[in-house]
Amino acid sequence: MTVTNVQFPIDLSAYKPVVLDVANATLTLEQRENLKANIQLCRDAIVFFTATGAATGVGGHTGGPYDTVPEAIVLDALFNSAPDKFVPIFFDEAGHRVATQYLMAALHGQLPSEQLLHYRQAHSGLPGHPELGLTPGVKFSSGRLGHIWPYVNGVAMANPGKVVFCLGSDGSQQEGNDAEAARLAVAQHLNVKLIIDDNDVTIAGHPSKYLPGFSVAKTLQGHGLKILEGNGEDIDDLYHRIHEAVNTPGPVAIINKRPMCPGIAGLEGSTHGHDVISVDLAIQYLESRGQTAAVEYIKSIQKPKQTYTFLGSSNKWDANRNVFGDAMVAVLSRLSELERKENVRVIDSDLEGSCGLKKIHEAYPEIFISSGIMERSNFSAAAGFGMESGKQGIFATFSAFLEMCISEITMARLNYSNVLCHFSHAGIDDMADNTCHFGINNMFADNGLDDGYQTRLYFPADANQMKACVESVFFEPGLRFIFSTRSKVPFILDNNGHEFFGRDYKFVPGKDEVIREGTQGYIVSFGDALYRSLDAVERLKQEGLDIGLINKPTLNVIDEEAIAKIGNAPFVLVVESFNRRTGLGSRFGSWLLERGFTPKYAYLGTHKEGCGGLWEQYPHQGIDPVSIMNKVKDLVK
Repeated sequence: MTVTNVQFPIDLSAYKPVVLDVANATLTLEQRENLKANIQLCRDAIVFFTATGAATGVGGHTGGPYDTVPEAIVLDALFNSAPDKFVPIFFDEAGHRVATQYLMAALHGQLPSEQLLHYRQAHSGLPGHPELGLTPGVKFSSGRLGHIWPYVNGVAMANPGKVVFCLGSDGSQQEGNDAEAARLAVAQHLNVKLIIDDNDVTIAGHPSKYLPGFSVAKTLQGHGLKILEGNGEDIDDLYHRIHEAVNTPGPVAIINKRPMCPGIAGLEGSTHGHDVISVDLAIQYLESRGQTAAVEYIKSIQKPKQTYTFLGSSNKWDANRNVFGDAMVAVLSRLSELERKENVRVIDSDLEGSCGLKKIHEAYPEIFISSGIMERSNFSAAAGFGMESGKQGIFATFSAFLEMCISEITMARLNYSNVLCHFSHAGIDDMADNTCHFGINNMFADNGLDDGYQTRLYFPADANQMKACVESVFFEPGLRFIFSTRSKVPFILDNNGHEFFGRDYKFVPGKDEVIREGTQGYIVSFGDALYRSLDAVERLKQEGLDIGLINKPTLNVIDEEAIAKIGNAPFVLVVESFNRRTGLGSRFGSWLLERGFTPKYAYLGTHKEGCGGLWEQYPHQGIDPVSIMNKVKDLVK
């Protein structure tokens, strides 16, 4: 960034604290005008500082926090009036709406407003989901979408006599644990008040289109909640319904109908509003609001770049998560239309654009199912389709959500299902959403018994290997999990500077690959950690250390020939972005010992909470090339 040590260019001191007495069902003229002014001020601020995320490249989300400003402002006024009557926390089960938490912390003087200029940047303390203990003024960790309402039920149990609010969304209400939370809240008559932004928008589309028949109001009513539905943009109607909910014992759902991003030209009603606003649209909006200083600040931002040059890999990069879709389309194109319809079904969980499934949707819509944010159900549906020999269920979502599907994975294995899964956003690279979105426990998918139905975990190192992997394993029986990162990765090169996984390469499941030979020890790695390990190996060789590198693209199969080669080396270092407690490194040492090999052994992996930002996550965890080199030097002493 070119601008530092500047003031927040929107005057947040203009925020006027409002006190609302819940004994009164209507607003006074002064209260109404002050609330409206506060709403507009906060919406301007949210558009501005989330747009800095677009300008710096760390991304973010604008629409959700922008939408829910009116209810947040009303809650703030209620908390001001009777703090002993409420648990004064803006619990939000849509964690990507974190801008609300940061803005309220700034308004309350708990966070310097200038800190908002570093939204989602590395080491700023402002990650893409709220994390308790990391950011001043943030009072809860949201986790992933749809995980907070069950938690809030417990908060209500711990605070009898107080009202507990939970901000929700039509997207989060698609998660199955919200249905469980609803039943408990009703059965125990918990004083939980849901305020749900029902804007008919999720990442991939409109719920009214891909889930026809689904109604947030009718669903919650069916669970036994009282429903108060209305226009979220009408401040009088909104306050009236919140007032009624507060004065009604037990669980109540306040459902606010509004388009996504109301009043933002180019985004209103659009699915694009879910993500961060573009710089151009933000400037257009802020100019229309007369926020000249904010516009100038955004224009002055220069996107930071990763300047490190990695040895052993090309200067050409590609996104494996998208290449997965290209590879799938190539395989499917060789089937007849009848074969595709009868034998393949692709089920999306609102992330088709992020996981490469969009390519399949566009090419072969007849086998594609656009589904909701229902990972467990969707995985099981794919498994059920793949129960019959010769049929393949295809499923994809983020790697962090694999943990939600463990029981369903076991059921698929017990039923001998054929499921090809793509879990993107594995590891930690480019993960500004931070800790709750780290895909680091992927080895959990390999939870069957030794004699159980086949499960294979694959993590290709570059786009060439991704294509070869899909080609090789598509028609295999059993459960196949292919992982990719959010970030792009370079192409791995051989000793002669040619693409290692080039045209003549064939992917062999279960086979480890020697990327570089070495006499003083071996690094074992995979996925996006491989090119970083290769850079470390090349630099170590320049320093006179002859270190080898092994790629292990099949994570849960022991290659006996390769492990014998590795086990006879002076040392073995496993480098990965998975959880140090549960990743490959936690297993590989045991495999060596079981075979009588006793080299020096160490493993590097993700072991602490994230720092936000993008590539900065790797050095933060000590798995960048410099850290790898330092560990190798310790091992060769």
